This record gives sequence, C-alpha cells and structure tokens, in this order.
Amino acid sequence: MLNAKENMKAAIKGGNPERFVNQYEAVQLLFAPHMLHDALLKPGDTNVVNAWGITNSFPEGTPGQFPVHTPDKIVVKDIEHWQDYVHGPNLDFPEEEWLGLKANMYDPIDGTKTYKATFIAPGLFEQSHHLCEIQNALIYYMEYPDEMHDLIKYLTDWELKLAETICQYLKPDAIFHHDDWGGERSTFMSVPMFEDFFIEPYKQIYGYYHDHGVELVFHHADSYAATFVPAMIEMGIDVWQGCMRSNNVPELIKKYGDKIAFMGDIDNKFMDFEGWTVEDCRKAARESMDACGMKSFIPCITQGGPGSVYSGAYKAMCDEIDKYNEEKFGCKDLDSTRLPWQIMF
Repeated sequence: MLNAKENMKAAIKGGNPERFVNQYEAVQLLFAPHMLHDALLKPGDTNVVNAWGITNSFPEGTPGQFPVHTPDKIVVKDIEHWQDYVHGPNLDFPEEEWLGLKANMYDPIDGTKTYKATFIAPGLFEQSHHLCEIQNALIYYMEYPDEMHDLIKYLTDWELKLAETICQYLKPDAIFHHDDWGGERSTFMSVPMFEDFFIEPYKQIYGYYHDHGVELVFHHADSYAATFVPAMIEMGIDVWQGCMRSNNVPELIKKYGDKIAFMGDIDNKFMDFEGWTVEDCRKAARESMDACGMKSFIPCITQGGPGSVYSGAYKAMCDEIDKYNEEKFGCKDLDSTRLPWQIMF
C-alpha cells in the first residue's frame, strides 16, 4: 500500500492514487528563521507590529491575523516615495542558526512519509496591500503602475534571497506559499493586470525553488481565482491549495488537471462554524469527493493550514475522509499528520 506521501504524489502527478488524500496528511509545514524572529500572533493579540512595520491583530474566532489599517498605521504614506517606507527584514542569519533549525525542526520529520514544506507568507500581492492598505493598493496598481512594478520587484528580490538560503540550508522538498488573489466570487484584479504584475516575479521565485531541489510548490489562495489558473501553471505552481467551491473545481480538474492539482473545495463555512456537527463534515467531504474524483484533487478545507477555528471540526473532517476511504477502497487510517500544525512548534 502507498504511504501518505506516495499517495499524495500519485494524486498530484497524474499517477494512480489508492485512496483520497486526507487533507494535509502528507504535508508538514515548517518555518525558516525569518518567521521565528518576527511577531507570531495568537488569537486575541492586537496591534502587534511585525518586522516590516505592519501592524497586525488576530481576532478571536478567525483563522488568522489581519493588518490594521487605520491611517496612522499604514506603512506606505506616499506611493511615489515608497522606498522611504519599505524596508525588508534582515535575512542574514548565522549559519549555526540555519543548521540548528534544520537539525531540530526538519531532520526529525520522516521525509519518506511526509513532504517537508517550508511555510512562506504573505505573498507578493498580500504584502503589497499589507504595506499600502488594500483599497489604496488596488488604486495604485491602476494609477501608479511603475511604482507598483518597482515595489513588486523589491519584494521579489527579498523573496529570492530568502529562497536561496532556504534551499542552501533547510533543503525542503516542498514549499507552501500564501497569496490570496480574490474574494469568494471574483478576483481582485483583471487577468491582464494580474499577468502583467505577477507572472514573471512568481516564475522567478517558484522557478528558483524548482531548480534547487524543491519538488512541489503548494500555493495557497482561498478565493475565487479560476481565471488565473493558466497563469498559475506558467508560474510553476504544482498544487493550488484553497480553491473554494465557487471556482467549479470539477471543471477545473477536467480542463487543467494534467498540469496542476487542486487542493480544497471544502469551504470552511460548510463545516467550521459555531454549532458545527459531524453530519456537516460528512456532507461537505462526500460532496467534494464524489464530484471531483481522486486524480489531480485533494479534498481539503480551504484555509491555509491544518486546523479549524472551532475546536474539533478539522479532526472530524479527517475522520469522515478516512471513513469514506475505508468504505470505498478498504483503506484504513495511516500514520500521517492530523494535528493543527501551529501546535507543533
């Protein structure tokens, strides 16, 4: 029987998976030093300033932190002089810190069973609106394209320096990179504008990882982004994680499944809410698996990491996928990652 990693690889790469991949069971999310040196928020934290100068809060009952953009807290005060405000955090960490992190966090993970995936967030678009405020940023993309191209280049160069040291010292076989590009029903910008600003920068970043030993690029965007899938393929994304049901995932699999895999289709609103039940999890899981099939698809919550806002919902979803696999394929639970990744650090 294929182990969890082998089965995930078969589902992603056009092989013959033996069962449905169970969410994040074969992906272990791990850190690089820059995140450990930055402000790691927990639910309830408010107005914490990170290494970029961005103020964030993590409200209770939400899946993650959010930038605070009252006028006094917006980093970029004048887009025509953004260089005066944007200063990337230091990435020159001592070699012993990199090696110690690899020894203590990466090496204990059994890479034959699990992808060791370095977690990187936010992405280029998110970082631009974290720095500028989202309404401002979207206006700047239209009215100040030269400045925004320059800002994106600065962020890209910073990420490439990070990628170089990640590949040199940590040697992950996957990366898990965040960047949300839309809401539930629409993207934040047109396809031509998106391609103009982001295809080449992401080709550089993801191309570097692929050229330096990283097998899989998981890109998280829990949003509508169906119209961006051709660009995702050109960028070098192997798995779009977070594809919400509004994208019509079965149709995307039919059209693009030989070039990219899809991980999601189980919107958190279906099963991760106050008063959720096991029946909610069962219904959401089975609808996705029945509709999408096993090839080029991983049934998964759409948020960008294992876990749930409401206690127990993520485990219940895992249990329901296990039950489906046992009923359909005679496959029982495997030794795999089932706990929220945040508690593992």
